[in-house]
Amino acid sequence: MIERGSGVAVWRQIEEALAADIAGGALQAGQQLPTELQLADRFGVNRHTIRRAVATLVERGLLRVEQGRGTFVQDNAIDYAISKRTRFSQNMARQNLSSDIDILNSDTVPANAELSELLQVVAGDTLYRIKTLSKVEGRVVDYATMFFPASRFPGLPEAYLRHRSVTLALAECGVADYTRRFTRVTARLPDAETVDYLGIPKNRPVLHVKSLNVDAAGAPVQYGVTCFNGDLVQLVMEQE
Repeated sequence: MIERGSGVAVWRQIEEALAADIAGGALQAGQQLPTELQLADRFGVNRHTIRRAVATLVERGLLRVEQGRGTFVQDNAIDYAISKRTRFSQNMARQNLSSDIDILNSDTVPANAELSELLQVVAGDTLYRIKTLSKVEGRVVDYATMFFPASRFPGLPEAYLRHRSVTLALAECGVADYTRRFTRVTARLPDAETVDYLGIPKNRPVLHVKSLNVDAAGAPVQYGVTCFNGDLVQLVMEQE
């Protein structure tokens, strides 16, 4: 019940009422919030007041906005394990979550100074570049760009297209196992491309992860840059 003249702003009272609905289960994780018009009718206020209350709940992390779809109660974050052997499909399978990979683009690029040093190739050497979207339970959780030395792995893009798995693609190219040499995580604002693919506001930071995988002899086999939707994923650093 909204109490005007109580000394507490009306939009703040609405914010707390909706937060109580979430805490009490009246609004459940993943559920779409009623429209602004429906909420305005419920509380007897204008849509601007509703918009301010909802925006504050988004800032608090209780709600999320999906562009083109609406506003939803925030889900519990998916645990994404980072370890010596980080594998996307295994990460999701052990949580009984369905997962899939969409391949956005596959091409070749010359190795710049940074990539040549990371992948231990000569500057200008050809690299395979593959861009993907990872989905969990049908929702996009990350946008990734991966690089592989082309001279060492002829046919790797085709293998990846068949398997949608780095592990299986590298195995087909002769790498039976690989491990993570490093994982570097920062929080940063997304670029326009990442905003579009992840469907997030441009002012919402993403988890920006750089990683390098190496074979049993320590030779680099894959370098990746992944942007995780921080509203949906929490990175868990596992000790081995």
